[in-house]
Amino acid sequence: MSSMIKISPSILSADFSKLGDEVISLEKAGADYIHIDVMDGHFVPNLTIGPEVIKKLRPLTKKTFDVHLMISPVDNFIKDFAEAGADIITFHPEATSNISKTIELIKDKNKKVGISLKPKSNINLIEDYLDKIDLVLIMSVEPGFGGQKFMPEVLEKTKAVRDLINKKNLNIDVEIDGGINFENCAKAKDAGANILVSGSTVFKENNGDLKKNIEILRNN
Repeated sequence: MSSMIKISPSILSADFSKLGDEVISLEKAGADYIHIDVMDGHFVPNLTIGPEVIKKLRPLTKKTFDVHLMISPVDNFIKDFAEAGADIITFHPEATSNISKTIELIKDKNKKVGISLKPKSNINLIEDYLDKIDLVLIMSVEPGFGGQKFMPEVLEKTKAVRDLINKKNLNIDVEIDGGINFENCAKAKDAGANILVSGSTVFKENNGDLKKNIEILRNN
């Protein structure tokens, strides 16, 4: 199982004064993806980075840029983030008036498509679109800020999403993001997640030993 588990460290917890170095360090430490949280202060109550930053980071690594757009209306920004170097673009169903159209906009840019569910968002929102996407991102905290506490109640939803994917015989990643640490990562995997997003744990545990922290999350 662990060989299939991917770790996508969230640079929201990185040192923003040396973001380029942090991304290079994550690659050396064995990160599978680089998770980039984009917040607009409107869809969620916080502001983070825009396409320009991603564009500057892109030449520094060949790792997959796993870009989570917490912005609304999301369609207006897909082109910019795609051209800046995102590989996977994940959006929230609540951030668009037409989910099919948003999926098509991302696909037109030859990018992988992810849809994210907030803790209170119902699986019904995405059920009809599973055969058109590559990834479901389950939020295990309310989106908006890093460093929040994991909500164990979303494990049921994670399992339900994985069961639905299996039932439809689809090849889709299930990613989980929010408060993932050494204690709960095994439960997230057991529930069916195969990509773990982690910020604080990767950057802060074991005196910031990125390689060690990524390995523990992968293998615990």
